[in-house]
Amino acid sequence: MNHKTLHWFRRDLRAADNVALAAALAGSERVFCVFVFDIDILKQLPDRADRRVEFIRHSLVELAADLARQGGNLIVLHGSAREEIPRLAVRLGVDAVFANGDYEPAALARDGYVRGALGAVGISFRGFKDQVIFEKDELLSQEGRPYTVFTPYRNAWLKRLPEIDLDPAGAGGAGGSGGRLEAAAIDTTLPSLADLGFVPTDLLALGFKPGASGAAEAFADFEPRMRHYHQARDLPAVRGVSYLSVHLRFGTVSVRQLVRAALGQGSQGAQAWLGELIWRDFYFSILYQFPHVAGHAFRREYEGLAFTNREDLFLAWCQGRTGFPLVDAAMRQINRTGYMHNRLRMVSASFLVKDLHVDWRWGERYFSERLNDFDLAANNGGWQWAASTGNDAQPWFRIFNPVLQSRRFDADGVFIRRYVPELARCGDKEIHEPWKLSEARQRECGCVIGRDYPAPIVDHAVARKQALAIFEAVKSAR
Repeated sequence: MNHKTLHWFRRDLRAADNVALAAALAGSERVFCVFVFDIDILKQLPDRADRRVEFIRHSLVELAADLARQGGNLIVLHGSAREEIPRLAVRLGVDAVFANGDYEPAALARDGYVRGALGAVGISFRGFKDQVIFEKDELLSQEGRPYTVFTPYRNAWLKRLPEIDLDPAGAGGAGGSGGRLEAAAIDTTLPSLADLGFVPTDLLALGFKPGASGAAEAFADFEPRMRHYHQARDLPAVRGVSYLSVHLRFGTVSVRQLVRAALGQGSQGAQAWLGELIWRDFYFSILYQFPHVAGHAFRREYEGLAFTNREDLFLAWCQGRTGFPLVDAAMRQINRTGYMHNRLRMVSASFLVKDLHVDWRWGERYFSERLNDFDLAANNGGWQWAASTGNDAQPWFRIFNPVLQSRRFDADGVFIRRYVPELARCGDKEIHEPWKLSEARQRECGCVIGRDYPAPIVDHAVARKQALAIFEAVKSAR
């Protein structure tokens, strides 16, 4: 048993059902806790008003209080984790550093560096599986290869699931596992946003409640709605999804808890939602097994697609002024709130790549800067799926029609009116193609196309043919 261990919080901002923390308590007499506001990550954020930083800070306030109730405290540092963790481990005189695994290339490189620095002074570093159900090489095909198509992966995932212990780690909490949390005799004052170089945002005003309590509240709201998830999940105007993605991203909720809940309910909606959790594992697997996807096409033959990459079209997409109401509503939603409904993520991504012929990496980067729940694995996987450069069993010529998507998933225009108020007075059938209204009707609606709201910046039918040609050229060259 270790005499003293340091638990390093990263993407697991909760004390309960935390695998690495529970393991530290089970295998150590005394456990210290730390979180690092890593400048190697923070310096990459383009906006000083970043809701994610504020979400983390609020979550840390709650986490620190939870640890204090159990006799410990939370050391919060601001610097490079590569340097801060080994330095703190030596200062505290610990035998080991425990942390839950992270599968992004940069995180793996960081952890490798920290492991080496700790090893040089005789301190061990141990990683644990916490944010996924299956990790690394746990789920492979019969040939011993990683799955690259979702359906076989899902089938294997479900078949192997009974082998996984879904019970809460550490009997549901940080205490009671043998060791005890230790309050370090170190200044544990939580840095302010200003100390970190950031400014307050509208996070709380928008209804995002951080911390484990926020996750519990979001789950309590979703649990009775889960049985209808399969019917409501694609409708952005209704409260059909879980809104737990930001909590999964920062680990204020345990994925094991969510899987247990879906299995326990067993409804058709719960099965559909479980499928989304499996997609999450799948994209983590893809990122880990094929790290080249971070910046390059999964299907290497599509690396050279001849996108036109017109910056004016990209800017119009970013600003929500493409002239296609559902796409514009989606982009205005992400710009205003840092959130975008999953169906709309697919629609807006398809539109950027296959209607505007802009490289998927431009859109991926834009989402990475604005999504509160940004996760490299899911964001990259989703964008490559929409661009047909990634893990998609469908042919590359699947192209979403933005008008048909609008009519199907926002038939009454409720969501569009919420974010594109210029079109509020259009009829339910008119709102999806306002450019087709007569000039007189446009004036009646108070929205003259080209003046009050943009005309479509592309002709979808023409753009679709051009997209097919771009992919055909690559196919023909093989």
